[in-house]
Parts: sequence; structure tokens; C-alpha cells
Amino acid sequence: MKLNDVEVESTFAEAFPMYVARLLITAKNRRWALIAAKQATGFATSIIMCPAEAGIEKLVSEKATPDGRPGVLIQIYHRTIPELKVQVMARVGQCVLTCPTTAVFDALPRVKRRMRIGSAIAKFGDGFEVKDKVYGREMWRIPVMEGEFLLEDSVGVISGVAGGNIVILAESLDAGLLAAENAVRFIRRYSKGVILPFPGGIVRSGSKVGSLKYPKLIATTNHPYCPTLRDKVSDTKVPKDVNCVYEIVINGLKEEYVLKAMGLAILGASRVKGVRRITAVNFGGKLGPYKLNLEEAVEVVKGMSLS
Repeated sequence: MKLNDVEVESTFAEAFPMYVARLLITAKNRRWALIAAKQATGFATSIIMCPAEAGIEKLVSEKATPDGRPGVLIQIYHRTIPELKVQVMARVGQCVLTCPTTAVFDALPRVKRRMRIGSAIAKFGDGFEVKDKVYGREMWRIPVMEGEFLLEDSVGVISGVAGGNIVILAESLDAGLLAAENAVRFIRRYSKGVILPFPGGIVRSGSKVGSLKYPKLIATTNHPYCPTLRDKVSDTKVPKDVNCVYEIVINGLKEEYVLKAMGLAILGASRVKGVRRITAVNFGGKLGPYKLNLEEAVEVVKGMSLS
């Protein structure tokens, strides 16, 4: 199909399930809430080498938080619940508890599957910690030099969707980067329930499963999409008029959230002059059970008033 004169390939992004926790960090002001959120979601682009996948979902108004202060929603992903619990505890304990004025609330309150993280982190209080009902929630009050750090006792866990993606093929670096930035802007402005775990939401180093040369590596450069290898490999997917390729990777709480975000990314990228083609990465269904079709993604967002 064509969208804004850009070819959108009839293909699918291959995504896979991962467990996810969703936390609300609040603070005295937005600046400190964001500082804590950025620290807590650091070094979490890809489970290939990072200890988790994580990112900022959105800012939350003080009118919609339990304590009436500005907040930031974050999501943290892992393959298993025990590994996820370790990451949530470490990131809250080392990156949020340490940050001025912050508090942490569960952002999946209706979920039955829970992780008890509060009692373990509360031991930092060295016996002076107190479990209490605060803002209608089971919270730990942990004494710190500033006053008290408030932390919800348990957080919900669900099976989310990781690895939704689109791939942007552009005639130049400038066009490709602008298109990728536009895709990210559309996702952040119009979607819900998703994160973009890579730097600025953009991936320059898309990967494939395994290696052609190094058997021990679980992932290496996606060589068919590398413009500099176009004349060196027989399976190149880079046309002659394309000199820059970027990928947008999306994780979300639900399959429909990721599909919508993909559609928004396609719409945003297709509006940039110099974009030649938009496609997606898949591995023939071998990696994950979710097959997110690009044309379906576009249909989901057709008719939306976007600027």
C-alpha cells in the first residue's frame, strides 16, 4: 500500500510476550519525578544484553495521582517474573528511593498477579520502617534523611507485548532521522500504554537472531538493512536510492496498544520527504507469537486528526 507516496510493505512485525510492571513515580515537581524515572529506566534498551527493558510511558498530572503531586509512569519488562521482581526492586531501591521527594505507587492496581516488593525494600529502614494505610493503599513509610520515602507494598504484573517495530528506509541520514523523530513524536503524543526503550525511541543498530560468523553471539547487526553492505551481501534489502535505515521498537501493555503505536509511527514517518519505504522486522514467526501487520496498523489509526 501507499501512504503519502511512501510504500508500506505488506508484512508484519514479530513481537513476543514479556512480563511487565507499571509504576507511578511522583515527586514535589515534574523535574524530580522525571529525574527518578530516567534513572530507574536506564540501561534497559534490549534484553539481549541489558538486565531489563524499560522506559517512560508518559507524564501524569497532579490531578490524577494518589498524593496530588506530578508523576511519571514507567514500565519495566523481563522474560520471567522472578527476574522482573529483582529488576523492579533494584531500580526502585537504587534509583527512586535515593532521589529527592519521590514516592512510588503501583500503576496496575486491578491486576490479580502481584509482586511483593515493599517489605524487602523497606528493610533499608533498619527496623524503623512502618507499614501503613496511606492514600487508601498499603504503603511502606521508610525513614530517610529528608523525611520519609513512601512505597506501595505490592505491584501488579501482566504479560505484555515486546518487540513491535517499524523500519524506515530513507534516501539520506537527514530524511531518515527526521522521519524517525516524527514517528516517535506521533507515538508519544497520541498513543497509550506503550514505551520506546531505545535512545530517543530510535534504533540505529537493528539486530538479527544469531551470527553468520560468531556462533556464540545471540544477536548481530541486521546486515540486510545496512546501506554500507548493499553491494557486499546477496540478501540486501536496501534499494539503490536508500542510504539510511532506522528502526522504531515498541513495547506495550496490550497487543492493540502496540499495533496502534506502529500505525502512528508509520503515519508520522511517511509525512517526511525522502522516505522511500516503511517495513518491519520479522523472523518468519520463529521468535514470537504476535504478528503485527503494518496494513492493519495503518487502518487502526486512519481517520485520526493528527498534527
